[in-house]
Amino acid sequence: MLELLDYPFMRMALVAAVVTGLTAPAIGTFLVQRRLALLGDGIGHVALTGVALGLLTGIAPLATAIAAAAIGALIIELLRTFTRTSGDLALAMLFYGGLAGGVLLTNLAGDSAATLNRYLFGSIVTVSSDDLTVVVALGAIVLLVVALATPQLFAVCQDEDHARVSGVPVRLYGILIAVLAAVTITVAMRTVGLLLVSALMIVPVAAAQQMSRSFRGTHLWAMAIGLAAAVGGVVVSFEIDTQPGPTIVMLALATFAVLAAARGLVTLVLRRRSTTSRGDV
Repeated sequence: MLELLDYPFMRMALVAAVVTGLTAPAIGTFLVQRRLALLGDGIGHVALTGVALGLLTGIAPLATAIAAAAIGALIIELLRTFTRTSGDLALAMLFYGGLAGGVLLTNLAGDSAATLNRYLFGSIVTVSSDDLTVVVALGAIVLLVVALATPQLFAVCQDEDHARVSGVPVRLYGILIAVLAAVTITVAMRTVGLLLVSALMIVPVAAAQQMSRSFRGTHLWAMAIGLAAAVGGVVVSFEIDTQPGPTIVMLALATFAVLAAARGLVTLVLRRRSTTSRGDV
């Protein structure tokens, strides 16, 4: 394990994994609460267009991905709020449009499928020091905003009508959630990849729900599980020579499966005990 730290690119990849593992579930918890679990997929595909635009223009792909993802998040929220277009339909249109635009612009840029593959599924060997600086800075901003605005974000996600009556600017915080999700997706682009980042936003939350019934407990456990999956996935991918994104997601899914099975077993035992005690009475 300590041998990994001898490689500069692995040290940078592990730092990026820590940031990714914390930020993705931190935002994912609100998306699950708001029933927008697939928002990450839609924004991720729009971010792919941003990456391709960066490759085409020679601008840093991370910067163009952030801009494209933020614009996509705003479009989704505005369509959902001001038109008759449902959230699912808006996501579907951005999902396919973002993917098609990304592939088309990558072809025009003359880059190979291998270049696009690094952004789709993550690549630990391509994390540069400049990328890491941006990732850490953005991750810190996301976590700080979440820490300061958790009560308002929870109110908006739990019941928009009640939050509006209580004086919470629902539209503003809805946009904030979408933009934070967009920034988080670009933060995770290097480690998990754009196609799988949504899984790291959602699966740890689903796993945490097996352990806690409260929102705060779910939020904290989801971040802990996301952190463990991200760091563990980077280490395992290095050891067995696989891409980090799929490895991270599979670890998160395995965690969910174990916790769900354990919860089911505990529930079954408690029911049997309850039935037995009633029979004795």
